[in-house]
Amino acid sequence: MNTLATWKKLSLAALVLLSPLCHAAEFDGVDGPNVRYMRLEDGSRSVFIRSPDNLTLTKKTYSPNGVLTMVTTYKMNANGDPLGCKIRDGQNQEMFKVSYGYHRVTGLLVEELMFDSRVKRINPANDKEMPVQRIIYLYDAEGKRSAPIVINLLPGKTFEQVFGIKSSELKANPFKENAPPARGH
Repeated sequence: MNTLATWKKLSLAALVLLSPLCHAAEFDGVDGPNVRYMRLEDGSRSVFIRSPDNLTLTKKTYSPNGVLTMVTTYKMNANGDPLGCKIRDGQNQEMFKVSYGYHRVTGLLVEELMFDSRVKRINPANDKEMPVQRIIYLYDAEGKRSAPIVINLLPGKTFEQVFGIKSSELKANPFKENAPPARGH
């Protein structure tokens, strides 16, 4: 075997061996102006990366043993609130797309519509794409939100069964000033 072929094999072997370390290093970094790291109670970790214009926020979630399990890319408004997102699994397959609805006066999140990216489902009543899940948020007179109301519109595995969380909602934007630290999301 010639020297070039030997180096190519060694380089490929090094990439295979080091790729888990690259993922591990990604979530053991130091917060910066456009990056936030979060360790969750179950041992999983998340890395938040925002674009310089603050209009895109990417959340990468890793299992406790360092395997990439989910990538959520949020499109944000000027206030830093998500307008929509796309959810991919650890193999970069797009699974869901989500739109967020806000109250016109208060600006509070009132509804989340989740659509299956793999199968477009059309509502026969109005010929529009049909969500597979709706999440409705209610607030009391003081503006405190109750537990979300989750409505699964199709049989099968729920988002929570697949990803271990009820919603793709960004509970706290880690880049907003005075944002409380997100827990368990």
